[in-house]
Amino acid sequence: MVWWKVLLVGAPSIALIVWLGLPLFLHSIGLHPSYDMPTFNLQGKRALVITTSHDTLGETGKSTGVFGSEMTVPYYAFLDAGLEVDIASIKGGEIPVEPFSMGWPLATPQDRRFKKDAAAMEKLRNSIPISQVSPYEYDVYYMAGGWGAAYDLAQSEVLAELISRANSNGKIIGSVCHGALGLVSATYDNGEPIIKGRAVTGVTNRQIKQLGIEVTPKHPETEMRKVGALFESETATIEMLATHVVVDGNIITGQNQNSGHEMSHRILEALSAKN
Repeated sequence: MVWWKVLLVGAPSIALIVWLGLPLFLHSIGLHPSYDMPTFNLQGKRALVITTSHDTLGETGKSTGVFGSEMTVPYYAFLDAGLEVDIASIKGGEIPVEPFSMGWPLATPQDRRFKKDAAAMEKLRNSIPISQVSPYEYDVYYMAGGWGAAYDLAQSEVLAELISRANSNGKIIGSVCHGALGLVSATYDNGEPIIKGRAVTGVTNRQIKQLGIEVTPKHPETEMRKVGALFESETATIEMLATHVVVDGNIITGQNQNSGHEMSHRILEALSAKN
């Protein structure tokens, strides 16, 4: 058999190896690290996952939205701990999802579970507008990231008011990656930012630069430092493979998409301690 016929015969096998191998390789170098989540029983508690409604990456015209695992990992961590979990977005309605973030080769087990979950998909298609959310009705207010969040979380006066009041009510507030932008406009009654002087984390400027998305209008590290937050992070040669979680009272933040499991764990731990 001539060489090109050998390649054609072997092509399906090569494609299968790549299909199976690339996700395993990415995991092996540190993307979406494994995490041993403790068991919690928090029946009767409620959590709200808040996402962006923005679907376009600036003037590039490229699609964007929430990053899949930054929504799905906390969603199932909360749900599996017995919480009732709702999903809201800045505008409500169908939530845009960052292309490929819930597909090969980036999908997590929670992404795949979410796409097969009719109830979860219904919440994604018909999210609650944050204008209809009360700062009293949930025990946890968590903000997911994704590049879309750079365009509407810090800019939303409605979200700022919601997080401000939820913080005043002693609710647990969390975020991962660009979701931290939902914290920067929230204030106390005296106008002081709620994260001023508090330890927090979010996606770093270095990771944003490495990913080539400096076109986005708001960068969490920059914006959090501007309002006087004590910004922390870990670093790595490829910054998206780093992870870091910070707990400062009722505010619990994760650095990037790798931090969703631990951030959720710390939220559940804090909620359990309040019982």
